[in-house]
Amino acid sequence: MFSHRYRYLFILLLSLYTFMNTALCNVYHYFDIDIEWYYALLTIAGITFLTWEGNRLIKPWFKKRFLGAKTKIRFLAFFFFAGNIVALAAAVVVVYLVGNILHGYSWQENSNPLKLNIIYASLINLFFHLLNAILFFFREYRRQWAEAEELRRNSSQAQMQLIKSQINPHFLFNNLNVLSGMVIKDNPEANHFIEEFSKVYRYILNNQEKELVELRSELEFIQPYLFLLQKRFDQGLTVAINIPDHYKTWHVVPAALQMLIENAIKHNIVSRNKPLHIDIHANGAQTLVVKNNLQPRQVVEPSTKIGLQNIMKRYELISGRNVIVRQTEVMFEVTLPLLNLN
Repeated sequence: MFSHRYRYLFILLLSLYTFMNTALCNVYHYFDIDIEWYYALLTIAGITFLTWEGNRLIKPWFKKRFLGAKTKIRFLAFFFFAGNIVALAAAVVVVYLVGNILHGYSWQENSNPLKLNIIYASLINLFFHLLNAILFFFREYRRQWAEAEELRRNSSQAQMQLIKSQINPHFLFNNLNVLSGMVIKDNPEANHFIEEFSKVYRYILNNQEKELVELRSELEFIQPYLFLLQKRFDQGLTVAINIPDHYKTWHVVPAALQMLIENAIKHNIVSRNKPLHIDIHANGAQTLVVKNNLQPRQVVEPSTKIGLQNIMKRYELISGRNVIVRQTEVMFEVTLPLLNLN
């Protein structure tokens, strides 16, 4: 508010309005102050201007020092008290210049004007900060509303990323159960494959609309998914998971691990001669690291990169924490924040 481009016009209009009210109410008569009208207007305008500009100059420092995600009230309170000091100094300076310098009053004669203008300065500072607080919270409301809309939009994109290859998942899921009962009973491996396949789709269907899931659930879902991958790639793929139990009650974005594993397989050679190694571990800093050796394919499938971008954006909007992506000549690594809802 204090940096508004029309601030000088607002200061002038507010000064004129205040002067008209003091004149109509005979304020100077009741306070026994003998002063010409133009000096009175100059005093009001000077205090208003210095209070506004003083607040404008100190606001960036207070914003940098005190404003955080959970310290909005503290920022406004400290800023308001600092503004009062600025207003008090403005009243003393202006009354001294007008009274002692221009009028030649003594400090005794300037006592009543100083009291009156200190009251005015504190009230005008309070008025400024009330307006500033209203605009501040209105902007915060608009920002959070926009973030919520963006989160809903990104959630929809993530859901589409999860279900785009399901080919009517409910139909597929129901028919997998039928097929499981029809498989030859002496072929337990095929039956096991279908059961694990069903678990993958059950997890996707149950969690596709959630914003966060427990890491324990995500790891349970990963096991049948890894079983399917092992049957597909055999010795060409190894996945090591090392996560202490106390982290398993923390939360992550649904299917984040599956997307990152898919991403690694899609962009790297996976073969018996050049196996792909994926390592998933908690690094002790409330983050989860998914790392794989880098052996890029010569011909890479077309990629929209929606999966990784969605994970990054959803973490940013839900928690304000960033997903870190790091790549070297031999390694690709993604670090996911672990979120403790308690």
